[in-house]
Amino acid sequence: MKSPLPVRDGVNATRLRLPHEGPWETAMDYMMHRWGHIDPQGITDRFDAGEIVGEGGVPLDRTTPLTAHTFIWYYRSLPPEVRMPVEINILHQDEHLLVVDKPHFLPTTPGGTYIQESALVRLRNQLNLPELIPMHRLDRMTAGVLLFSTNPDTRGKYQVLFEKRQVQKEYECVAAIKPAGGLNTPDFPVVVRNRMVKSRTYLLAEVVDGEPNTETRIELMDTHDDGTSPARGLYRLEPHTGKTHQLRVHMTSLGLGIMHDAFYPDLLDKAPDDYSKPLQLLARGINFVDPISKQPVEYRSELQLSEFPPTK
Repeated sequence: MKSPLPVRDGVNATRLRLPHEGPWETAMDYMMHRWGHIDPQGITDRFDAGEIVGEGGVPLDRTTPLTAHTFIWYYRSLPPEVRMPVEINILHQDEHLLVVDKPHFLPTTPGGTYIQESALVRLRNQLNLPELIPMHRLDRMTAGVLLFSTNPDTRGKYQVLFEKRQVQKEYECVAAIKPAGGLNTPDFPVVVRNRMVKSRTYLLAEVVDGEPNTETRIELMDTHDDGTSPARGLYRLEPHTGKTHQLRVHMTSLGLGIMHDAFYPDLLDKAPDDYSKPLQLLARGINFVDPISKQPVEYRSELQLSEFPPTK
């Protein structure tokens, strides 16, 4: 459902579904029930100013009945954010697509405490593209190639490619060469398959018994041993599925947890971001047959993983 309010400062208006019935006589009563403990005066002021709207952009007031609208829209009051010391590099831009190198630490989309400091909002504001929408997502701690649609009229053609798994992705990571936990060194390349589940209320993905729903091909591309730190390897990862944290879990299952991973194999205590130690996981490349030009295209990251010497 399209919002009747335009994007403001790179951020979409928030949509709230109103219940069909309940102990609330008005839409404002329900909003006070949901959010009144945070900012009751702000809610009242927004209704008085006509800043909360229903279907068709009709402004609501204090007396609007609960049942008058199914959905309402409004702009959230956003807390100030400190700009992260990371930048987005544009790799390609045309009338249909925007391709960027997302840095580590920057989330793809707004969420939690990161609103302005997300790739989507930064790019909307920087490029004056309020209709910009990501075609896929990268974890906040993962860097690399990220695709956005710039054109609502052709967006669906690219979305179909992702839905039908007609997009090939390639990642790189840095990890130890010798597996932890007494596991044997794999005979690379190796294909890891298992069944993963992740609850919205729990940070970690878990491997459970059952039919595999994830698959990743893992190849050791290069090794580095300078004699002053543990030997490490540069790995190519080719996921054939796209579950949350799949690559991190699959590397951990081999006893080769990715360097600077605060989740796997052990969940570390929450701490401020250490920009000197980014997760050593990079979305190196993505390729597909472009649905507009009908030609094969490939986009490659220009970033390097900091814990492995650049390849010559």
